[in-house]
Amino acid sequence: MTSWSTEEGGAPGAAGGVALTLRSVRKHFGPVRAVDGVELHVAQGEFFALLGPSGSGKTTLLRIIAGLERPDSGAVIVGGQDVTHLPPYGRRIGMVFQNFLLFPHKTAGENIVFPLRMQRVPRAQRDERLAWALKLLRLDGLADRYPNEMSGGQQQRVALARGLISRPALLLLDEPLANLDRELRAEMEVEIRRYQRELRIPFVYVTHNQEEALTMSDRIAVMRDGVFEQVGPREEVYTRPASAFVASFVGSANRLEGRVAEVSEREARIEWNGTSILVPRPLGTAPGDRILFSIKFEDVDISAEAGGGDPGAGWNRLPGRLRDVIFKGQTANYIVTLSDGIEITASGTPRAQTLRPGDAVVARWPASVGASFKG
Repeated sequence: MTSWSTEEGGAPGAAGGVALTLRSVRKHFGPVRAVDGVELHVAQGEFFALLGPSGSGKTTLLRIIAGLERPDSGAVIVGGQDVTHLPPYGRRIGMVFQNFLLFPHKTAGENIVFPLRMQRVPRAQRDERLAWALKLLRLDGLADRYPNEMSGGQQQRVALARGLISRPALLLLDEPLANLDRELRAEMEVEIRRYQRELRIPFVYVTHNQEEALTMSDRIAVMRDGVFEQVGPREEVYTRPASAFVASFVGSANRLEGRVAEVSEREARIEWNGTSILVPRPLGTAPGDRILFSIKFEDVDISAEAGGGDPGAGWNRLPGRLRDVIFKGQTANYIVTLSDGIEITASGTPRAQTLRPGDAVVARWPASVGASFKG
């Protein structure tokens, strides 16, 4: 495949270095703090995801990076250059939008080379780059089709090709898979990650879909109310959430709340709706403190064993009855109603022949598993 050429304005080398720096970026819309003092470094060759619910500020932050919004304060630095006050076309940044925004009256090839025409790139270079983009995005033979003659996945590839053809120093993607069906979305997740790895261009990818962020990214920033709740490698964000919000937003989890009865070096025993359970002890916790506890569905196991009650030998064991089984193909969710009426969910391999709604079961998990936060 054709490699990037820095002489032609291509992406800087992927071996080390910082592609994007944000310094104390702020943006308010009236009383609403859309972005509030964000600091960020994105490395060359990194796939970085901005993850958060609607209204968290992630799209506003992306638009600030692109130059489509002017920050109230702070700096945007791309490849070592302060671009805070430069227009979008002066930043060497590509962008892929949620709705593709393809020109319906132009062919796929014309859509793809449109940025090069605006930059007055000579025809020979346009043709060479178009051939490269068509091959990379697997669009060979489709250059003369119009958008309405193409599938959703093909249109998405055209939008990606248009974002990449200028050989940007950074590519921004604003929920580009939101309008695709589930099967096609899963396919494009793999494809987008492949493009990024082949090209070694830094990608900044905005999404509210945690599966997309976890599947594709190297690092994730979880955003809420204009600030980052946690920034880190995807595995760390998933398994070691830094706040109760991250624990509840990333992954499917049971959320419990109780008061600390006693503490040891690593664990806290909490009273929760008349039940005693062991949880990892947050720093500085003392008896009487309120604890918020999150345990992922897949960390809870259920069985038809008798017993339950107080935790012992480092395990929590809670008796109840299986209320429902939600079959999801390779996995199933088991919803258990505990003796106090509270429900807890476990996820695992389907066991339709051994566990049925109405069965007496025990939900259990190790006391060392889960995330606890002082309330």
